[in-house]
Amino acid sequence: MANSNSTGKSKSNIPYKIYLPEEEIPKAWYNVRADMKTDHRPILNPATMKPAAAEELTPVFCEKLVGQELNDKDRYIEIPDAVREIYKMYRPSPLMRAYRLEKALGTPARIYYKFEGGNTSGSHKLNSAVAQAYYAKEQGLKGVVTETGAGQWGTALAMACAYFGLDCKVFMVKVSAEQKPFRRAVMETFGASVTPSPSDTTQVGRKILAGTPDTGGSLGCAISEAVETAVTSEGYRYVLGSVLNQVLLHQSVVGLEAAAALALYDEYPDLVIGCAGGGSNLGGLMAPFMADKLAGRRAPHFIAVEPASCPSLTRGKFAYDFCDTGMITPLAKMYTLGATFIPSANHAGGLRFHGMSPILSQLYHDGYLDEARAVAQNTVFDAATFFAKTEGTLPAPESSHAIRAAIDEAVKCRESGEAKTILFGLTGTGYFDLRAYMSYNDGSMNDTIPSDADLAQGLSQLPAVPEGLL
Repeated sequence: MANSNSTGKSKSNIPYKIYLPEEEIPKAWYNVRADMKTDHRPILNPATMKPAAAEELTPVFCEKLVGQELNDKDRYIEIPDAVREIYKMYRPSPLMRAYRLEKALGTPARIYYKFEGGNTSGSHKLNSAVAQAYYAKEQGLKGVVTETGAGQWGTALAMACAYFGLDCKVFMVKVSAEQKPFRRAVMETFGASVTPSPSDTTQVGRKILAGTPDTGGSLGCAISEAVETAVTSEGYRYVLGSVLNQVLLHQSVVGLEAAAALALYDEYPDLVIGCAGGGSNLGGLMAPFMADKLAGRRAPHFIAVEPASCPSLTRGKFAYDFCDTGMITPLAKMYTLGATFIPSANHAGGLRFHGMSPILSQLYHDGYLDEARAVAQNTVFDAATFFAKTEGTLPAPESSHAIRAAIDEAVKCRESGEAKTILFGLTGTGYFDLRAYMSYNDGSMNDTIPSDADLAQGLSQLPAVPEGLL
């Protein structure tokens, strides 16, 4: 679906920025589950250890979103007109040709990146936030509750809720709230309430603080607090910015646009690279190209890049686990470090989740997601600053994981003489991450990588699941 007819246009004359016309904003999201050779294992109700039915999920999630979460049949799901109207505020996003980066590296590779930072949230997260807020409003809810790591998702959801007149409650990972106070300011400007997590406002938060009073928190902690608040607040539902099937579905607009823009110049990627925390960015970017691979057509080599401090794909276990530290959410079959694992306080807050999307986990397990790499903070910021000096955009720490791998692959092309086409996702800008850049610039940035013993502790507490469901 991503291949194109030849245009005869010279690849040396491709513009720096490729914009699709507004009418080319996708009219439907692509559901990769419909094409997967092996669907991921069902999510389980932890009380019964049986596959969770829709009626068990609707007290937590919006009804239409539950339908999308469980949908493994429909390849395309229509995007509501109200959602597309808001998408038009910032989409189609540009596909950029990194000519200056190519020149600086002396590589024959052609490097493209899909830039998702051109909205106030500064990231791709708004694509799903708008959809989830729309369905909450359509259901007649008062508001939604969520968690956020680095703050991109919280900011995006605050914006989307403001557009639809919904209340928005955000639990922000404590260390990220301390590192990025201006993210909190943006959320509050759009009307959201923000609580650093873990907090003393929930039972699970108080329990976590009692055991580890000095913790900087994690996305797993914040998820627990958000879910508890949502299910105990009338007229509210819980929404999540990554990991879930519905989120990867909404983010497919990124990959669909990228494929269409490349097709204008008869280009097709040899490599697709994305940072990977919970999976929303990479899952969205690679969606149409993965469709090619699943259909047996020409397809790229897919690379997931994660932080060495939270290496779920590269060092985790493919197993059923809770999606939250408080162990109150359904169980998902995914690559995980254990729900109790809390990573070091690195600056890539959006990549500090203990598990990986069930969809990406299954694709990786089956060999369709080709490769996963874990990279340390300092080498990530080496790539980030090099990119900023050549391409003129200060990237988010999360995005810079993909930049690191793209640079490494371009150098390989220089050494081999291969003129590969590389596509990576620039998920957002780093202008709220200046403390991280200050730490890197003054040499105080540390690389904290968990030991095997650290990981064993979290993995030792995986829930017992009946053998027939594994």
